Amino acid sequence: MARRTSPASAPNRRQRAAVRIGAAAIGVGLGVGTLGLVWPKPDRSLDTRQQLTPADLAKPPSRPVTVLVIGIDGERLGDGVNGAAPRGAANADALLLVRVNPVAPTQVLSLPPELAVKLPGQSQPLALGSLYRLGGAALVGDAVRELVGMDSTEPDRYLVLSRSALRNLVDDLGGIEASPSQAMRYRDKSQNFTIDLEAGLQRLQGRDVEQLVRFRDPLRPVESRIDDQQEAARGLLKAMALPAQLPNLPGLLGSLKGEVATNLSETEALSLLAAALGRTDALQVSTVPLSLPKASQAPLRQLSPQAALPLWPPAQAAAAP
Repeated sequence: MARRTSPASAPNRRQRAAVRIGAAAIGVGLGVGTLGLVWPKPDRSLDTRQQLTPADLAKPPSRPVTVLVIGIDGERLGDGVNGAAPRGAANADALLLVRVNPVAPTQVLSLPPELAVKLPGQSQPLALGSLYRLGGAALVGDAVRELVGMDSTEPDRYLVLSRSALRNLVDDLGGIEASPSQAMRYRDKSQNFTIDLEAGLQRLQGRDVEQLVRFRDPLRPVESRIDDQQEAARGLLKAMALPAQLPNLPGLLGSLKGEVATNLSETEALSLLAAALGRTDALQVSTVPLSLPKASQAPLRQLSPQAALPLWPPAQAAAAP
């Protein structure tokens, strides 16, 4: 016969069940708390990756630092031939002096590779960009120092960038924003190279940026290329300065080690980026003034007679904001 439960015993059973449930809950809570002592808490810094600022990358340099940036016309470092015409050893296709100042905006001076320079013992002038194949970054740095009128210790560092390195850098950043000043159309069958860009603000990937920096307006071949290279430089700096991109920069620099030649350490590069990326809107860009082209010296260009020396103000003359 089934045993009947008396009305008086039912509340007692419910009370005992509640006690058991409460004890189990307390046990679960203690268990979770104990696990918290064993397993480390999540790294809260990961939650704020999107909120990093350039200052979080590294401590900025204590003084202005000048870097000579050389973009070569070779596909990769060490290639036996360039990616231009006439074929031969790599030349400097783009030359920039970048001065990063911890208390003032970053300054960029564009140097035309077509600028005529004369080396000791040479009877004829040479193109500044051709010095790279003759003596590498060291010879280019010596010529630039004398040309610009810099201190004997400058440039402090150098960075040599191949065409493939430029494309990979842009692609690793997810592209950059740039605004070509005009529609660009060009095709070179001998190099299997085509330029096909529209004018106006747009997002460019690596191969697009290569097209931008290599284009020459037939009416202003030297000046137009410098303008486009400066536009690409602005886009690169702005892309690297994005809060979402900042946590990726150390890894990005590491991935470029085999694609660039430089005497910058990774720590130094991050230090310069920390100082430069916080002031991308105040970037100061200038160009070496040139005289009008002469048919007798084509394609070389001469420094303008009106150019004031030194072509770049001394580093210590940079004013604090």
